[in-house]
Amino acid sequence: MIDATLTTLLAVQNETASSFGEGPGSWTIGLVLVVLVSLGALLAAGQTLKRKPESHIDPAILRNFNKRVTSWLTICVMLVIALMLHRSVTIALFGFVSFWALREFITMTPTRRGDHRTLFWVLFGFTPLQYVLVGIDNYDLFTIVIPVYASLFIPARIAFAGDHKRFLERTAKIQFGLLICVYSLSHSAALLNLKLAKWNSDELKWEAWQNDTYGLLFFFIAIVQVSDILHFLWDRLFGRHVIAPAVNATKTWEGLLGAACCTSLVGMVIQVVLPVTPFTWWGAGFMALIISIMASSGSMTMSAIKRDRGVKEHGTLVLGHAGVLDRIDSICFAAPIFFHLTRFFTDAESKGVEVVVEQSVAAVTTGMSCFSSLV
Repeated sequence: MIDATLTTLLAVQNETASSFGEGPGSWTIGLVLVVLVSLGALLAAGQTLKRKPESHIDPAILRNFNKRVTSWLTICVMLVIALMLHRSVTIALFGFVSFWALREFITMTPTRRGDHRTLFWVLFGFTPLQYVLVGIDNYDLFTIVIPVYASLFIPARIAFAGDHKRFLERTAKIQFGLLICVYSLSHSAALLNLKLAKWNSDELKWEAWQNDTYGLLFFFIAIVQVSDILHFLWDRLFGRHVIAPAVNATKTWEGLLGAACCTSLVGMVIQVVLPVTPFTWWGAGFMALIISIMASSGSMTMSAIKRDRGVKEHGTLVLGHAGVLDRIDSICFAAPIFFHLTRFFTDAESKGVEVVVEQSVAAVTTGMSCFSSLV
């Protein structure tokens, strides 16, 4: 009887694990390969043009382009390794990136001695807490801890330090850094927690989306990459009207609109060829359009901050390249919008679709029932 019970338990666990979709699926792996090969080809082309002395392309533009592609390729490789290992490793990776980006932001914005204890709680308290809440999938808390509780804690802790000089300015700097570098970026990792539904146009009803959310996360990162590179190319090739010369002398309206439209087309093609999202093909195009606009907004916002502080780059984590914040500014602004739009339009619970129970919960439930039968 015990052998039969164990066999039943293992069979149910295996069935539940396969339905829950542990690890990236075939569509996700296909998208990963396409992105890595494309970035590798772009980098090879850029290096080839750089070595040709007869090239008519400005060497400074080539250097900037190669740095961009190299940075995105590095980010993709790190993300792929984390995705292949475990969901918790991916969340931890985003947590480390948030910590480092916040450190760069704080370094760029001078603080006073009275802020040091507050910064300790921000870096070693609220930052890891945010990703712990994402890891345990506590949506109700991870969406309010920083905007509400941290926003109240920071000014109170600075006030208790007894230093009132430039109080509002110092408080706002720390709050903004925590909001962008940690809270906003954590929505990227939170994409892994979503339980989604998709629209079945044949039967005219919502049904459970069976693919893994790793593909959804990588779709988001890939679209941000595409938008960043296309914006750079459109600015250099067709840019005529600069958006804000005092903020960023290279960002143009042509680059913004051209990158948004082309990125939308790329999103549609990805969904048609490699359906890694629960969206329709036109829905994927709409999401890609929103991601591109928000990514450009993030880049412009960080450019304004750098001009205000009189710095060129936020940091130099990788020698010869810009800092972490220079490469994730677009992700930080796009992530919360993409997360909440995805949840609003395709959340399984709101559509009345039954969600598959996670493996750990199913295993415990099955184990309890088997134990009852033994007794």
